[in-house]
Amino acid sequence: MKAYLDLLQDVYDNGVGKDDRTGTGTRSVFGRQLRVDLSEGFPLLTTKKVFLRGIIHELLWFVRGDTNIRYLVQNGVGIWNEWPFQRYLDVNGINIEKHSDDWKAELKDFIQRIADDQAFAEKWGELGPVYGKQWRDFSGIDQLAWVVDEIKRNPSSRRLIVSAWNPAEIEEMAKAGLPPCHTLFQFYVSHDRKLSCQLYQRSADLFLGVPFNIASYALLTLMVAQVCDLEVGEFVHTFGDVHIYSNHEEQVVTQLGRSPSALPKMQINADVNDLFKFSYDDFDLLDYSPQAAISAPVAV
Repeated sequence: MKAYLDLLQDVYDNGVGKDDRTGTGTRSVFGRQLRVDLSEGFPLLTTKKVFLRGIIHELLWFVRGDTNIRYLVQNGVGIWNEWPFQRYLDVNGINIEKHSDDWKAELKDFIQRIADDQAFAEKWGELGPVYGKQWRDFSGIDQLAWVVDEIKRNPSSRRLIVSAWNPAEIEEMAKAGLPPCHTLFQFYVSHDRKLSCQLYQRSADLFLGVPFNIASYALLTLMVAQVCDLEVGEFVHTFGDVHIYSNHEEQVVTQLGRSPSALPKMQINADVNDLFKFSYDDFDLLDYSPQAAISAPVAV
């Protein structure tokens, strides 16, 4: 996906050193955008293998309004594990060097308890009122249900917006997880009945997070288009602070040395006509031939 690689090169070349919440340090720029024509294929990177199962399960988790990691853990998805685990360590006064063997062993035990013990998961697996809560219950409003209904009723509307940024609950989100990075998205229906989506992301981990975000919102657009009987248009990704973490620079150089191949195709079960009735088995990725995965640590 050339648009992503161009942005990665831009930030690598032009980013300036900037401190960050995690203490890791970044190369950062402000205000960028990429565009993807969804009719040309599903925008999943081919220059490294991307964890699609995690993307699908996370999106379904958002859509159902869930904010506890137990569903993800039970489906083998660990992308949110470290935030509640760190809170668990802090609250219980457990001081372990991050990513040490002892830390990894403690994390493994923590995740197993989340999977097996519902009461433990309810206490320690909760992230607070993050994405799923805001999408489905923003001060009592089910934004996601509303926007689907509004697309069907009034496709020319300029108000087809879902926001995850709820100032009244930001501090509560931050206690166990992270205030939303992808903060707001807007749908647009063109005159020829094509559905596009624009995402505004206030903070973007370009190497690890953004490939997930692109694929996730592209998939959401495909799902909404199907249930609203529309074709797909573009995914537009607009960024605030877009950055490369200092401990990802070697991996970025590796990825920039690779050439992208043709995008895969996403096949969705055509029988599903309700956004809230999709399951993991309703998605089938075709013709995906990525290069090898490139691992990198998550900055927490």
